[in-house]
Amino acid sequence: MLSINIICVGKLKEAYLRQAIEEYSKRMKPLCKLSIIELPEERVGDNPSDAEIQRTVAAESERITQKVGKGDYVIAMCVEGKNISSEELSGRLEDISMTHSAVDLIIGGSWGLSDTLKARADFKLSMGKMTFPHQLFRLMLLEQLYRAFQISKGTKYHK
Repeated sequence: MLSINIICVGKLKEAYLRQAIEEYSKRMKPLCKLSIIELPEERVGDNPSDAEIQRTVAAESERITQKVGKGDYVIAMCVEGKNISSEELSGRLEDISMTHSAVDLIIGGSWGLSDTLKARADFKLSMGKMTFPHQLFRLMLLEQLYRAFQISKGTKYHK
């Protein structure tokens, strides 16, 4: 069974998002080994300098890197990544499961991921050019992973 690790910066604050994440996590139990790893955000002031932003991105990316498994397939969630369909995500996960036992999907903090961490990724994935709140994005990613597994199983969830 494929292990899916969502490695993300920040904690979920809204109760409704935590409930939705719990629901999709429960649905995923028979499909994969799901783990959501929350890492602390760096604190910055209201108007951070470029140097503060770079320090923040570097520190958060370093914490993420420490959680990435050595032999895991790494997918960086970033706006410059590739846009793919739900069906393509499903096929990609099937292909990955033939060569890897774990997939790490990484979601950076509000300032994104370091170039070093993006370069480490096996694949860069985007869910579009729009900006989403990180907490909502986590739920959207989880739903798309659930959908991808349902597509693989041939269920009616994906119409």
